[in-house]
Amino acid sequence: MKTKSKPRGKNTSVEVTHISTQGLWLLVGDKEYLLPFAEYPWFAEAKVADIHNVELLHGMHLRWPTLDVDLELGSLSDAESYPLIYRD
Repeated sequence: MKTKSKPRGKNTSVEVTHISTQGLWLLVGDKEYLLPFAEYPWFAEAKVADIHNVELLHGMHLRWPTLDVDLELGSLSDAESYPLIYRD
């Protein structure tokens, strides 16, 4: 008995569209985000190839494996809800 694969879900991709002296632009699906180096210093001195080596995991988790950087997609549009400092 042959079975068919389930229909694919919405295709969500991630792409670095531009890098400048001020930051990088990231396109996730159909939404573009600016990541200024002042707020995301991990990318300021990174190699271009390492910045372009980004993965989108589970539709909400951005990972740069060669830079050991992980970001929740939600933190790019709602930074106040994702503090970088642990608070009690």
